[in-house]
Amino acid sequence: MRKRLRRRRGGLVDEPDYALVGVVRIPEVEKSPARAIGRRILWALIALFVCSIVVYLDRGGYRDAKGTPLGYLDSLYYSAVTLSTTGYGDVTPITESARLVNVIFITPLRVLFLIVLIGTTLEVLTERSRQAIKIQNWRNRVRNHTIIIGYGTKGRTAVDAVIADGGKPSEIVVVDNDPTALEHAAAHGLVTVRGDATKSDVLRLAGVQYAASIVVAANRDDTSVLATLTAREINPRAKIVASIREAENTHLMRQSGANSVVVSSETAGRLLGIATITPSVVEVVEDLLSPEEGYAIAEREVDPSEAGGSPAHTRDLVLGVVREGKLYRVGDAEVEAIEIGDRLLYVRQGGPA
Repeated sequence: MRKRLRRRRGGLVDEPDYALVGVVRIPEVEKSPARAIGRRILWALIALFVCSIVVYLDRGGYRDAKGTPLGYLDSLYYSAVTLSTTGYGDVTPITESARLVNVIFITPLRVLFLIVLIGTTLEVLTERSRQAIKIQNWRNRVRNHTIIIGYGTKGRTAVDAVIADGGKPSEIVVVDNDPTALEHAAAHGLVTVRGDATKSDVLRLAGVQYAASIVVAANRDDTSVLATLTAREINPRAKIVASIREAENTHLMRQSGANSVVVSSETAGRLLGIATITPSVVEVVEDLLSPEEGYAIAEREVDPSEAGGSPAHTRDLVLGVVREGKLYRVGDAEVEAIEIGDRLLYVRQGGPA
């Protein structure tokens, strides 16, 4: 009874890796069909060659229908018909040693030969085994990654921004309940976890306890609040950035543990209003938010040569100074002089930092 209770508390995290196939998906490396077929044929030929050598070395233990000694061609012929399970019976093992070799060596080769060439059904089982091994390896090594909760329009855009800023797709984990969204994420080389992001066992399965940053891009504000609260409870150190639709929920997101909150409806509305008066301002803002080209907002450490100077006198256009986790605008009295350990928020040329 106690074991059952412990298992229920642990949920998905305590499930064996093979049980997580279909819940966690590790992206596959795309392979050419011609290469896959060629590799199968190569392995089949290797098995055939090895089998023929074994039979030829033990040719004294075999007899053909005419009673003549076996040559290598006879050994190759016997191997081919035996591995393909045809078996005409015109060449047979007659000594105990030859029959023992057939049992412990040639029979496993026959099974391997069939798996390589015509094991379509076994391919599914093999694929599940490969996925289980991949999931096990991934869970053992995943650290300091980025988790994207929700792979809608906001989630996809967030992934694009992370990758454009130098992030690797293999270090991004998408959590969503929508199979179609997860298919799109997997097609872009992202690790996916299917489940409700408000559940702690789903987030633990995504490695939220080891994550460096978490992006909450759910379609509903109540879902975002619960997901943020759950993620913060599991990982007190991660940087959590959340998107909400209504500004009145900002304080709830802050109380739930979000470091930054983006109000999507108000931000879009503000840009629409500005565009009616000064469209060029909107173009500049879009440029700053698109790191692939033009200008982009980035963050860097203070160079020792800049220590003691004003943020306005650095080589870059500095917008703010991050000191002990708090952002100060340029011109604030607290950051009149830059200190070692500060981080500068600045405008740089587009492209990965």
